[in-house]
Amino acid sequence: MKNEKLQKLREDYSKHSLDESDVNKNPFKQFERWMEEAVGAEVPEPNAMALATVDANQKPHTRIVLLKGLEDDSFIFYTNYGSDKGKELEQNPNASLCFLWLQLERQVRIDGTVEKIPKEESEAYFKQRPYKSQLGALASNQSAEVPNREFLEKKFADLEEKYPEGKVPMPESWGGYRVIPETIEFWQGRRSRLHDRIKYQLTGNKWDIKRLSP
Repeated sequence: MKNEKLQKLREDYSKHSLDESDVNKNPFKQFERWMEEAVGAEVPEPNAMALATVDANQKPHTRIVLLKGLEDDSFIFYTNYGSDKGKELEQNPNASLCFLWLQLERQVRIDGTVEKIPKEESEAYFKQRPYKSQLGALASNQSAEVPNREFLEKKFADLEEKYPEGKVPMPESWGGYRVIPETIEFWQGRRSRLHDRIKYQLTGNKWDIKRLSP
């Protein structure tokens, strides 16, 4: 595709507005409100979020993961601790999240620190996952090289034969993380690129609210 064609791709956002006087003083309450509206608007995968981590060479890496919990003022997701993201979080427990809800012309950016959740909480969630998702987690040594697709399918089939539904053990290297935010920014698209940006900054135990220039 030519640059000229890309440069002509434009949207003028006009569906909503966002003002300091409108937002909840608690950013988690504000997030819950926007998430409920995204679900109500039938946004595809409204809990999908970009997760950015940094490796030992200070190089950033981003991928999409799914939000699976809002607890204790933190954002929870699950993955394989031995994956690239898991290794990066082990050596640098700082991360950034970004949600994009195009149908509502909104995004939310979250920066904070990351820690593992207790194993019993991970096990409780793992037991709620669909049977084949449990098998998939057990079959995949996430981020490790494999020879081909057939290798994975054979491993999955062997596990399906070995473990009946309700008996799949949680992998030792699998579990949840919580992202504890230090900043949360709510972005609402507006006309003429004069977007609304409301940022919450944690200072001590208090959230300061400010408007940013678009």
